[in-house]
Amino acid sequence: MINDYVLPKTVEDALAALKQGNAKLIAGGTDLMLDLKSCKAAADTLVDINGIKELKGIKESDGNIIIGAGTTHQEVAESFLIQEKAVVLAKASGSVGSLQIRNTATVVGNIVNAQPAADAAVALVALGAEAEIVDKEGTIYQPVENLYAGLAKCKVDSSCQIITAVRFPALFSNQGSAYVRLAKRGALALPMLCVAVAASLKDGKIEWVRIVMAPVSTKPLRALEAEELLKDKEPSEEVILEASKKAAAMADPRDSKLRGSRAYRSSVLVNLVKRGITEAIKNARQ
Repeated sequence: MINDYVLPKTVEDALAALKQGNAKLIAGGTDLMLDLKSCKAAADTLVDINGIKELKGIKESDGNIIIGAGTTHQEVAESFLIQEKAVVLAKASGSVGSLQIRNTATVVGNIVNAQPAADAAVALVALGAEAEIVDKEGTIYQPVENLYAGLAKCKVDSSCQIITAVRFPALFSNQGSAYVRLAKRGALALPMLCVAVAASLKDGKIEWVRIVMAPVSTKPLRALEAEELLKDKEPSEEVILEASKKAAAMADPRDSKLRGSRAYRSSVLVNLVKRGITEAIKNARQ
């Protein structure tokens, strides 16, 4: 049962409030409130960070894009900066749930919930994003892909730590990204499959690429062998197909009544990865 609802004005105040018994942070609350209602989670106190101004907004600084923990999916999807320099994230956040959910749920909440298919989190891994984590000892930065402790388990200790922002390098003129999603028509749930890709070209060849697939593991899965195969190669249709097959071979989707069979999703994944790589390279060329 919730006995107290705290509205701190600073990060320091929020950290102090977390020490008061069984407390949980709330920003959008679109998942937390359902978990509390179904008894999947329990709390005596909710610490609402929406009143902390420094956690709001999107900005670019020293070549990095920084998104505050209180920033919603709709704000990210509509941001000109994100659309121009991280379109993969704009498309991913724009795919989340319904308009009502996107106007409430936050991008950082996607990380904390640690669902392997959370749209924005998958895109952030492709962008090489880091989470800014604050506790009483100070501030540290951790790659988003390293924050998964298992299915729906985040390594951030929410009883004493707060993710205050995420940051990632802005993509420039020779770099591009893409987000490809397979979902049931008309559904507002997590995708059956999704692929996020970011790529950089140099002298007509692929300088580097990051390929992320979900939900095919307990976390967004990097296709490291496929990335290495593409490095320093001219992006021909043949080499992209070879890399797509190698990426799909790394995936381990499970049979699901909601998302389809393992066999079906494995067969579709090759084409999704191919589309993602092709679109990211096309955007880099443009």
